[in-house]
Amino acid sequence: MIIRIYVRASTKEQDAKRALDDLIQFSRSYSDSNVAYVENFSGTKLNRPELSRLLDESKPNDILLVESVDRLSRLSQEDFATLKDQIKRKGLRLIIADLPTTHSTNKGMTGEILNVINAMLIDLLATMAKLDNDKRKERIKQGLERSGYKPTGKKPNQIKHKRIKELLAAGSMTKEEIAKAVGCGVATVYRVSKKKTNSGNS
Repeated sequence: MIIRIYVRASTKEQDAKRALDDLIQFSRSYSDSNVAYVENFSGTKLNRPELSRLLDESKPNDILLVESVDRLSRLSQEDFATLKDQIKRKGLRLIIADLPTTHSTNKGMTGEILNVINAMLIDLLATMAKLDNDKRKERIKQGLERSGYKPTGKKPNQIKHKRIKELLAAGSMTKEEIAKAVGCGVATVYRVSKKKTNSGNS
């Protein structure tokens, strides 16, 4: 039996190995044989290089050890169901360090009941991890919108904007003529004109 320790962080700025030493120490109560799989990859993605390698190398009765459910999954319910099926087909036992009910094995009726409880708890925690991730993304998006930052928008061409302002100030050309002269869309001329008007009123 091999303890396959999976540690993950979402970005390169985060320390994926943060919990590794504690998990290695934790794993020794089960086996002295362990392999660590470390990666910086989003938990919202089902196909992750190190997780895929772990599943490929696993043998029946090996243990998959993670710090918490959200380190394993921030997946949609459908993708998490796929991951659970992959773990089950490989014959892996899932142990979650911060979920004590997964630490022990009980046989008979008690073991069956505990397995059902664990499955429910893991599903619940996975759902909460997904919701938490969705809320964080939404807060970031709202913050960017309030700041006026447009991550997918093009930066304005300052030279063209300056020329548009000069032609607008001259007042001898229509907005359509200015657009042709500057080499931009009419909508750009209208936006610059609106900004110019607003700044003049402030």
